[in-house]
This record gives sequence, C-alpha cells and structure tokens, in this order.
Amino acid sequence: MAIKDENKSCCASEMSCCKVESVITVDDRGQTVLPKEIREKAKIHAGDKLAVISWEKDGEVFCISLIKVEKLAEIVKGMLGPVMKDIMEK
Repeated sequence: MAIKDENKSCCASEMSCCKVESVITVDDRGQTVLPKEIREKAKIHAGDKLAVISWEKDGEVFCISLIKVEKLAEIVKGMLGPVMKDIMEK
C-alpha cells in the first residue's frame, strides 16, 4: 500500500488532471452554478446525479470534487469485482 504524502493536494496524481476551470459563487441558499462550458465538457445534463467527494486534512475539508454517479459505480465495481470474485470462489 502506498504511503500518502500529507503535503500533496488531493489533485496531485500521476494523471495531473486537475486545473482551475473557473471560480464560482455560493448563494444564500448554498447553491452554485456549474458554468456551461464545464457542463458541456463533462457531458453533464439536467437530471444527472453527481456524487460529492471530499478530502479532509486536520479535520477540515480542503478539497471537494464531483463525479457522475454512474462513473463512481464503475470505479467501485472495478475495485470490488476482483475481491468479490475471490471471496465467492472460497
């Protein structure tokens, strides 16, 4: 198991996929708007379900990401599939 470097951000990875796309504002009701360009690029449409993923450090949330629920399900299935197969074979 890899050792986590506490000094790296949640976006620091081999994929180097993170970048600041825009700055958004939270309104009085806690709502935000994802800019149209980002929605189009991520193929996010009205009614899509997004999972909110947060990373904490020292008890404080310091990074928040969004992922489409179906993509999250694929990731979990990919990780658990081999484990479940091994368990079922025993």
